[in-house]
Amino acid sequence: MEKEKIYSAVEEYCRRMGVDRAQWRPRAALIDMDGTLIDSMAAHSLAWKRLSDELGLDARRDEFYLYEGMTGRATIRLLYKRAKGYEPADSECDELYSRKTSYFNEMPKVPAIPGAARMLGLLIERNITRVLVTGSKQLSNLDRLDSDFPWAFPHDKRITATDVSNGKPHPEPYLKGMALAQVTPVESLVIENAPLGVESGRASGAFVMAVTTGPIPGETLANAGADLVFSSMEELADALPLILPD
Repeated sequence: MEKEKIYSAVEEYCRRMGVDRAQWRPRAALIDMDGTLIDSMAAHSLAWKRLSDELGLDARRDEFYLYEGMTGRATIRLLYKRAKGYEPADSECDELYSRKTSYFNEMPKVPAIPGAARMLGLLIERNITRVLVTGSKQLSNLDRLDSDFPWAFPHDKRITATDVSNGKPHPEPYLKGMALAQVTPVESLVIENAPLGVESGRASGAFVMAVTTGPIPGETLANAGADLVFSSMEELADALPLILPD
């Protein structure tokens, strides 16, 4: 991505937030997991499709990419409300989410997103606090962070579905991430790959960087409110030195 486009996006963000560009210093990066760090969304969509077919919920596989960032309970309630006209109780949602998780775990292990390790390494080099902000509570993927990126996310710097009352696109997940990092919105970067996550980050007041790691086009991410949209995590990592303070 051209330097001019990156600098222009930063300047526009600073104007929008009333911040002096020369004084803008991000201190924390709030980072999504599925589709951003781990290339798991294809497997998630298959697992959700299998569950929805079994339950007669008439869902398309590709729509689950658009629900990424929602909690499992919220996704199940949306499907039930649309297909059956009611929303299941929490206990039923949790049992169904457990079934979906078991379907996911039956599939081959998914790889890390190319460029994710380099992106995290650059954040560490610049002393940027990293906070995981995910709508998932799937332990099989959360445990992957300890094996794939053991140096990146301390356990006290993680916001999951169990920590919020309102999942993405509500700003609560990212605001709670900021609280963990002890930073303000204008000191925060959000790194996302899904429209609902981008909306959440934008509503929180952070500078939002989106990356297209799946079938959702970059235009959709831009329309959701991303300040910058990258074609890959490698491209985002290339741009980080232009965004982060020296």
